[in-house]
Amino acid sequence: MNTAVPTIRVLTVDDHPLLREGIGAVVGRQADMAIVGEAANGVEAVQQWRQLQPDVVLMDLQMPDMDGLQALASIRAEGPQARIIVLTTYKGDALAWRALKAGAVGYLLKSSLRTDLLQAIRAVHAGGRWVPADVAIELAGHAAEEPLTEREIEVLQRIAVGHSNREVGDQLSVSEDTIKARMKSILAKLQARDRTHAVSIALKRGIIRV
Repeated sequence: MNTAVPTIRVLTVDDHPLLREGIGAVVGRQADMAIVGEAANGVEAVQQWRQLQPDVVLMDLQMPDMDGLQALASIRAEGPQARIIVLTTYKGDALAWRALKAGAVGYLLKSSLRTDLLQAIRAVHAGGRWVPADVAIELAGHAAEEPLTEREIEVLQRIAVGHSNREVGDQLSVSEDTIKARMKSILAKLQARDRTHAVSIALKRGIIRV
């Protein structure tokens, strides 16, 4: 007598309908998994998770209303057992680190969905983790470095969109000298030559986004 294969119930969260449809088509062909729900933003993701209690959540990071990291944190606060794979276009170690720290058990690049999606779902459902080798190498390479503080990230984010030290100081209600001191710390931590180089490094690593 054949025993039915347990179905892995998957919730897909992404603000692009075509990506959700593509994932649904791939997952729908598998005998051991099924899409049980979809969400277009973080708010819907939390609501759908509460209602459906899926086995695995595929969570985009950049979405309107509530981004993926916020939704991830909200779901994990309610259900520490939730198995969430973050979907992103960024290979940066800083973004991966924030997602894993928030409770993600998988970090999947959208460029590798065709080759890695099903294996990643099965791996995290079985209790494992999924981090691409190149991202894992980046994480290990920066593990011993002192990270930027939240305030330093905020300063660099504003510098990246063209604001001067004086303008950033006015926006954050601190002196221009304070911003200069923070930029000096940022340059040292990122081993950057100047502010333009610091922005370039931070964008590549996923520390900031523009």
